[in-house]
Amino acid sequence: MKSVQVLLAFALLALASTFASASDPSPLQDICVATKNLKDGVFVNGKFCKDPKLAKPEDFYYSGLDKAGDTGNRLGFVVTPVNVEQIPGLNTLGISAVRVDYAPYGQNPPHTHPRATEILTVLEGTLYVGFVTSNQLNNTLIAKVLNKGDVFVFPIGMIHFQFNIGKTNAVAIAALSSQNPGVITIANSVFGSDPAINPDFLARAFQLDVKVVKSLQKKFWMNSN
Repeated sequence: MKSVQVLLAFALLALASTFASASDPSPLQDICVATKNLKDGVFVNGKFCKDPKLAKPEDFYYSGLDKAGDTGNRLGFVVTPVNVEQIPGLNTLGISAVRVDYAPYGQNPPHTHPRATEILTVLEGTLYVGFVTSNQLNNTLIAKVLNKGDVFVFPIGMIHFQFNIGKTNAVAIAALSSQNPGVITIANSVFGSDPAINPDFLARAFQLDVKVVKSLQKKFWMNSN
């Protein structure tokens, strides 16, 4: 009888452990609308996989991250991504990387990665970086000046930024905990959406004059189109 009780307790513990560890996979695209019509089912949470027997070295390889990107834009920065689009072998592995180049005083403006934590290493230059915590932690700014060899972490979902405060070019490499981390640049999303968000609503939300909001919407819409 005692052995039966032990076996039953073990079975219940195993079942509880199974429920405790079960979870949905993290999303790998912005939206994934369910469909009952299989002919319309084009997207999956990630990418379709080819036969592993057909894998080749090129599926896991990328070249060119040593080359500087073109920072000749209004913000003075450029991101060179190395995610599942560049390395098919990253599919399902939950990791990717980027190279970020900054012109003097160039900036990677406030943005968020909805699907990844980021760890950034400065290779050249001096960056002022930081992130802002959520409302629950009173929107606290956590920021630091980084020099060559310094490392900083941006937690998943937190709005963060980088600013080259030096007079020379700066370079950083970042790793992200998703094969497709996504990026939402805050100003672009709010003021450059298509169609535009009601300017009266934004004026109240940001405590701005409606004319200012309309001017911002025009600028960001033109820059994104």
